[in-house]
Amino acid sequence: MSTTTLTETRGAGQSGDKIFSGATLAAGCLILAVLFSVAVFLLVQALPVASADPAEITGGAGFFTYIFPIVIGTIVAAAIALLIATPLGIGVALFISHYAPRRLAQGFGYVIDLLAAIPSVVYGAWGYAVLAPELAKGYAWLAENLGWIPIFGGPASQTGRTMLTAGIVLAVMVLPIITSLSREIFLQTPNLHEEAALAMGATRWEMIRMAVLPFARPGIISAAMLGLGRALGETMAVALVLSGGALSASLIASGNQTIAAEIALNFPEAFGLRLSELIAAGLVLFVITLAVNMVARWIITRHKEFSGAN
Repeated sequence: MSTTTLTETRGAGQSGDKIFSGATLAAGCLILAVLFSVAVFLLVQALPVASADPAEITGGAGFFTYIFPIVIGTIVAAAIALLIATPLGIGVALFISHYAPRRLAQGFGYVIDLLAAIPSVVYGAWGYAVLAPELAKGYAWLAENLGWIPIFGGPASQTGRTMLTAGIVLAVMVLPIITSLSREIFLQTPNLHEEAALAMGATRWEMIRMAVLPFARPGIISAAMLGLGRALGETMAVALVLSGGALSASLIASGNQTIAAEIALNFPEAFGLRLSELIAAGLVLFVITLAVNMVARWIITRHKEFSGAN
């Protein structure tokens, strides 16, 4: 290769690097600009709520009294989904990556990925028509035998459209996210780590516990936080499954509501101050989601040094 050809190739490569670098910078700035514009829109539209007479706010006792119950409902529903989906998703991911035969593992992987493609309204319809009536029978038993526990206090819902049902539906919805991400992280575990553990006489589970899980810990946390973000903002499934009402400690009784479902159910007919209330509720959900992501990033950064990836 001549000096002239080498110089031309290097110049073209440098131009390509500059173009690609500029494109990635523009994409990053665009995301920040969109996020900032959404935050400004929510803040501006929610300002009338701050100066409104508390008696004019829904409930007649101010915005905090209105938003607090549905914030609690949002957190409870997302927490139920995460408590169910995280261990189940990790277990399915470990089965696919380390236990199942390769052909069976591929089929399982396709099925899990397919679950992520199902629209949320389909999950909601399934929860409303199939899951809720079946769970209602179990709720009656829980209220009768474990009603002394506040979360199982009666009277149990006859329709099954409760916070626990909504949490279970959300768990099914976030399961593909947690499973898929965890599976990919497990497959990236260095083979030398696994082989070294097996060579020392460890069983397959001991190898997973000593080599795979420490390596994958930051990825598992990231997957769980992505699932939590999906659960916090889910709208249609919760709106269809949950029979909204006043805040209640019982998960099997009618009542409770989430921010996303509250907005979806009331936004089409809202105007004036009521519209500002719903946008202010959206701002609260925006802040909650942002806080969750910041905490997740802090947890991942803290545990990355001890993950075994180094």
